[in-house]
Amino acid sequence: MAGRVVAVDVGGTSIKAGVLGADGRLGPVDRTTTPPAGSDGAPVLDAVEAIVRRLSDGGRPAAVGVVVPGIVDDAAGVAVRAGNLSWRDVPLRDLLASRLGCPVAVGHDVRAGGLAEHRAGACRGARNAVFLPVGTGIAAALILDGRVFSGDGYAGEVGHVDVGHDLPCACGGHGCLEAIASAAAVARRYSAATGTPVAGSRDVAELVRRGDPAAVAVWDDALDALAYGLSLLTGVVAPSVVAIGGGMGESPELVLRPLAGRLAARLTFQRPPRLVGAELGDRAGCVGAGLLARELVA
Repeated sequence: MAGRVVAVDVGGTSIKAGVLGADGRLGPVDRTTTPPAGSDGAPVLDAVEAIVRRLSDGGRPAAVGVVVPGIVDDAAGVAVRAGNLSWRDVPLRDLLASRLGCPVAVGHDVRAGGLAEHRAGACRGARNAVFLPVGTGIAAALILDGRVFSGDGYAGEVGHVDVGHDLPCACGGHGCLEAIASAAAVARRYSAATGTPVAGSRDVAELVRRGDPAAVAVWDDALDALAYGLSLLTGVVAPSVVAIGGGMGESPELVLRPLAGRLAARLTFQRPPRLVGAELGDRAGCVGAGLLARELVA
């Protein structure tokens, strides 16, 4: 394992992990269901330790990178808060380094994905860019002057900007972008409107293609809200490119082109960013975690 690092992306529903080789390429991705975390994160720590040891074949990797959602203090290696994992102020870096006996980098899942997309994906070459994965939640990685901006762990929470509706959000607020435009919200709102359960936003997208009126209405609401959120980001950070990730980024005809039109209609003098699909898919967080770990042993 000399010179190789293990990359771990802890999500609210699954943990993805792989080995980042010396050439910077991520190997096959191991996927495990995320256990209930609890306030101290112990079950997640146990799961991460087991995954790292399995991927290391019992040896010791050069370093481990772990990325998690929520508010993350990258410098201190502390998971400050994550609503979907229910933990608070968990010193992930120190706890995992003690267990694994190697250097550990801890970061935010979306910012790590943004780092990966900037170095090896859809944001390559852009000085100012945004990586916006639209999944269970919505957050943005801001690349400003060629660097990922963290704002002490609080930057990029565009999912919790009020975009003008009355729906409640898991954060405790109302009107949040995430509550109407996330992939989870799209599926939830369609099911609530029709009484017909769907597995996810991809099912709603297929219904939109078939012209289902309820699906079209829910989809249009999501696109309008996303355009609102992107207009705020465009006015504040002026990205030249926005890479849309998650299931929503996989559909140019249903998302990227209509979203670009809605965004352009909201802008006056501002420079419209180029909207593209993210290139690394759901591996972006893992690749970013590996890049963070690689920096520890570079």
